[in-house]
Amino acid sequence: MLLDWTGQLVLLITAIVANFFSAISGGGVGLIQFPILIFMGLSFATALATHKVASVFLGVGAILRHLKESHLERRACAIILSAGIPGVILGASLILKAPEKPALITLGILTTGLGLYSIFKPKLGIEHAPKNWHGRGLLTGIVGLFIVGFLNGSITSGSGLFLTIWLIRHFGMDYQRAIAYTLVLCGFAWNGTGAFVMGLAGDIAWDWLPALIIGSVIGSYLGTHLALKQGNKIVKRAFEATTILIGLKLIFL
Repeated sequence: MLLDWTGQLVLLITAIVANFFSAISGGGVGLIQFPILIFMGLSFATALATHKVASVFLGVGAILRHLKESHLERRACAIILSAGIPGVILGASLILKAPEKPALITLGILTTGLGLYSIFKPKLGIEHAPKNWHGRGLLTGIVGLFIVGFLNGSITSGSGLFLTIWLIRHFGMDYQRAIAYTLVLCGFAWNGTGAFVMGLAGDIAWDWLPALIIGSVIGSYLGTHLALKQGNKIVKRAFEATTILIGLKLIFL
């Protein structure tokens, strides 16, 4: 389905806005971008595959900004990637065959719960206090990362938020640091893996991608820059608002 310049402009603006807010809160680009792709005429499967490819560039914009910082540790990156990517591959392989509505309602309840949990834990993610990087705690963490990876491969909205909260709750990161890992590793590596698997299994609207990719890089760079300039309390509020909005969308739409 070819788009005229007006349609391409809508895609560009959509991608900038969606990725800007996603970069601030640590996830949720699909809350805005994925429904717009369906509204503009793509089928569910094509919109899902196209969105996954475009969402890789959320990670690109974040990487460009985080090159100026030193948030990411090599060992943590290796653990998150090696534990999560197998889950991503499994989830992306199964999603196009799964019943959509019951899964989305369940996911919506869980996602809303993330936001409420953070609201009722006012100190959660404010201070960086690393833990569970060895022994049994690490093993539990790896299992959790695999499950979150599966969600990332199989859903369109909010999987990055699950990674953000897992890194905070289990591994003791603060919000800014957890979001840095989420944007770079989930946004680029995990989404890239999911996009590759879905690209093999379904159609991709290739002519829609240039506007989505440009908007993703611009929006994620600007959002990451703002998130780094703000304190953890502001980022925490953005996370809470995003999770609740995504949860309600998945339940009622």
